[in-house]
Amino acid sequence: MKARRRENFKRLLKPRHIAFIGGRYAIIAINEARRRGFDGEMLAVNPTRTDLAGVACVASIEDLPLAPDAVYLAIPADDVVDALRSLAVKGTGGVVCFSAGFKEAGNTQKEKDLVEATGDMALIGPNCYGIINYIDNSALWSFEHGGWSPGYGAAIITQSGMFSSDITMSQRSLPLAYMVSAGNQAVLGPEDFLEFFADDPAVRAIGLHLEGLQNISKFERAAVKALSKGKPVVVLKTGISAIGSELTVSHTGSLSGSAELYEALFQRVGIISVTNPSQLLETLKLLCIVGAPKGKRVAGFTCSGGGATMLADHAEKIDLVFPVVDPKQENELSALLPDIATVSNPLDYTTPIWGQAEMTYPVFAKAISAIEADTAVLVQDYPAAGLDDSKGFYRADAIAFAEATQEKGLPAIICATLPENMDLETRQLLIAKGVAPMQGIHETLNAVEDSANWREVRSHILSDKHRYLLPAIPSSERRVLSESESKRWLKRNNIKVPKGKSVPSHKLGEAAIEVGYPVVLKMISSRLAHKTEAGAVVLNLEDEDSLNRAVKKMKIDVTDYDPKAVSELFLLEAMSPNPLAELIINMRQDPQFGAALVLGSGGVLVELLADSVTLLLPTRPVDIIRAIKSLRVGRLLEGFRGRPAADISKLAEEIYSLSIVYQENKKTIAEIEINPLFVYQTEVSAIDALIQVPVAK
Repeated sequence: MKARRRENFKRLLKPRHIAFIGGRYAIIAINEARRRGFDGEMLAVNPTRTDLAGVACVASIEDLPLAPDAVYLAIPADDVVDALRSLAVKGTGGVVCFSAGFKEAGNTQKEKDLVEATGDMALIGPNCYGIINYIDNSALWSFEHGGWSPGYGAAIITQSGMFSSDITMSQRSLPLAYMVSAGNQAVLGPEDFLEFFADDPAVRAIGLHLEGLQNISKFERAAVKALSKGKPVVVLKTGISAIGSELTVSHTGSLSGSAELYEALFQRVGIISVTNPSQLLETLKLLCIVGAPKGKRVAGFTCSGGGATMLADHAEKIDLVFPVVDPKQENELSALLPDIATVSNPLDYTTPIWGQAEMTYPVFAKAISAIEADTAVLVQDYPAAGLDDSKGFYRADAIAFAEATQEKGLPAIICATLPENMDLETRQLLIAKGVAPMQGIHETLNAVEDSANWREVRSHILSDKHRYLLPAIPSSERRVLSESESKRWLKRNNIKVPKGKSVPSHKLGEAAIEVGYPVVLKMISSRLAHKTEAGAVVLNLEDEDSLNRAVKKMKIDVTDYDPKAVSELFLLEAMSPNPLAELIINMRQDPQFGAALVLGSGGVLVELLADSVTLLLPTRPVDIIRAIKSLRVGRLLEGFRGRPAADISKLAEEIYSLSIVYQENKKTIAEIEINPLFVYQTEVSAIDALIQVPVAK
């Protein structure tokens, strides 16, 4: 955000005066500003009314007595551009443009005119709900809203107006600092808000709902800024774009589309990615109230064996650990528990002492000192409204737990098994005690794991100077190099390939003797990108007779597959020994994200296994190592069931070196795919390769 617009956004966010322009929706917005507690000056513009919700009207923007800090604009789309020009001349700070009928309705030129007319003003929208400032109590908002703030909270930016409204109405007591419904993002997008809110001390975490991004580079820089400021970002990405037609030649088209590229971007900049709205809100709640835990060790408490099992079961599925109780302190803890209780973690302290703080507090305190944990979780489901007789017992344990964890300096969570089983009064009490009131066991543990991961990757990402993404290369028409051409290119760039020769059919016998039996036979044709499906590859030919038979059968099979693909040119290669594992390696250009690297389980089952991970370039060997180990095939490479292990560090260096060469040649090499890459203990070999190059115009 440029300096002038940034200053104007500050005026829009914390206005001294707001002008409401329009009719029905302007009246709603006035009432919502009052609901929020806005105590600044209100102005109204409407040529046919004397007032809007009691605010006296002037007939035109020019008649406003001052340059308003903020404007709520809800007029027909055809009038918006002229209104913005008048507001810019007036010296207005910022505008929330509720009006619709622009790019979202196919009127792209009208939206371009809107952008031009906005000038240096800060504009949210068009086609948006607006902005709410929970810290300073101002709102430019189009419908009834809820939400609250204890003076800190999450800044949430959404690309859906209704979803932003839903969040304000949620029954989860998420502390809020700001809410932005971005709409069409004609002037200001998520990257602008992310960059701005990273500087705000009231913001403890930032939530994003994204359908897509318009400026990947700008977003990356904003996300790294938030990371450096210690502001966790949690994203809910919805909508998956179609894979570009340029990917259909390669196997990777089925492995890495836009969803994978977005996830690669989020991982690259330390953004926590979640898959549903509840997880978004619960993760933000944890981060805002108690912060990210230092690690993944959890001390769990329940008053039910079932609750303890649920904690342990889900923790085992993710990456959380319940450390064992220190054996030296086990007897002391056992002495504080009823005879029916078993010392363990998670600990079911059982009902005989339930609700008796003088008994549960010592248990919590002793257990916390006896367990090396980074977070403590107590499971409690509160009674429904009207069933209040037992509520005091729950609260007694909750307060005892809060005091015990506070003395230890341990982040504390009380979570309900079922999300609805924690009432508003209880949630507010727990927040006042510094405890995160979480709703849902899975949501809670997922939030703990993701938050701990954020702390770990933040240190990792910031340990080195962040290398920003390479600019994207515009897509162009491509041609596919033959396998022999592709392998010659790889060999020139220090990637080992099998010994082989490319020859016409009448010279195959001589070539086989030179290469040495047993051999692999492949037909070479620009129409045979995937040879296995066409019957254009035969393995383990032991002698000249089997070679001749294979040639005849291959011509028949390829003719059946595609008569135009039949060729008299063949690639003959020495059979490679069986590898420890097979990988697929792909490097390609995405028109939005730039250069990307895909690693996965390779061979003929690549699409069936769909075991892959995507990294954006540039990357580092350590990131490639981490990616390889995240794959299912990674277990084979590490020495599965006594098999030899590969030198994964050396493998990563080979892939990294190839990525550097690709980056250096990105204007002349559009895509590289090696499938399979045979991986041995100390070396690799590109068994099949497909390289695409731009067609010169």
